[in-house]
Amino acid sequence: MRSRSRPVPDAEEAAHGRARAAARARFWEPVSQWMFLVPAVTYLLLFFGYPIVKNVVMSFQQYTTTTFYTGAAPFAGLQNYTKILSSDLFPKALLTTVLFTAGSIAGQFLVGLALALFFQRRFPLGGVLRSLLLLPWLLPLVVSGTTWRWMLDTDDRVVNKALRELHLLSSGIPWLTGTSQALVSVILINIWVGIPFNTVILYGGLQDIPAHLYEAAKLDGAGAVASFRHVTWPLLRPVVNVVLVLGVVYTVKVLDLILIVTGGGPADATETLATRSYELSFQQFEFGRGAAMSNVLVAVSLVFAFVHLRAHRRARHI
Repeated sequence: MRSRSRPVPDAEEAAHGRARAAARARFWEPVSQWMFLVPAVTYLLLFFGYPIVKNVVMSFQQYTTTTFYTGAAPFAGLQNYTKILSSDLFPKALLTTVLFTAGSIAGQFLVGLALALFFQRRFPLGGVLRSLLLLPWLLPLVVSGTTWRWMLDTDDRVVNKALRELHLLSSGIPWLTGTSQALVSVILINIWVGIPFNTVILYGGLQDIPAHLYEAAKLDGAGAVASFRHVTWPLLRPVVNVVLVLGVVYTVKVLDLILIVTGGGPADATETLATRSYELSFQQFEFGRGAAMSNVLVAVSLVFAFVHLRAHRRARHI
C-alpha cells in the first residue's frame, strides 16, 4: 500500500504561524517581567509606602487615643508643625541631634578608617581580629546599651573604678547623670557601636585599589602620607561618600540606644528629635505631633544627604 504523506503547510501559513508566535512572545515577555516585580512592589507599597503616607496624613490631623475608638481625626492643618517648631524643647533637641550625629559620624569614620588601614597589612591573626571587631555591630542595641549603662553608672562601676585605679581620676565622673557628660557618653557609645560598619565598608574599598598604584607612588618617592593623599583618598572617596550618607541617615534617627542609656535625660541633655518624636507619640499620645516631628526628622536627613551628594558632585567636576 502507498503510505499517505503528511500535508506540508505552505509558506504563507508558516509565515502567519511565526508571526503569531512572535506576537505571543512580545505579549508574555512584559507580563512575565511584571509577575516578578509585583510581589516586590506590593511589599514596598504595603510596608513602606503606606506607613509613610499615613504618617504624613496623620501629621495634619488631631490624631489622639480617642481616634482609635471614634475614628474621628479632625484636620489640623499646620497646627502640629507650628506647635513642635515653637516648642522650647525643639531648638535644644535639634542642636543635640546635630551634635550627636556630627560627633558620632566623625568618631566612627576616623577610627574606622584607621582600623581599615591597619588591617590592610597582613599579620598573624588578622582575620580573627577583624571577625572579633564585628561583635559590637552584631550585638543587639538593647544588650550594648544595657551593658554600657551598667559600666558607666555610679562611681564604683567599671569605667570610673578603672580610671581611679590608673590614678587618672580622684573622683568618679557622672557619665550618665551630669548634663554635660551624658551627651558625650551616648556619643562615645554610639561610636563604639558604629566603628565595625565603617571599618568593614572602608576595608572593602581599600581592597579594590590596585596595588601597582602604590608601587608606582613608592618609586616616585612618595611616603605613607603622600600615598594616602594622592592614591588612597581619591580612589576611596566614592566609598567614603556612601559610608557618610548611610551613617548620617542611621545616626540621626538613633532612638533605642539613647532611651536605654539615658532616656533623654538628665534635664533633656540627650533629648534628640527621634526621642522627642517617641515621647510625643507613645508617652503623651499626641500622635499627630509625633508624626510631624518624625517628618521633620526625615526632612533633616534628606537635606543633609542632598547637600552632601551635591557637594560631592561638584568636587568631582573640579
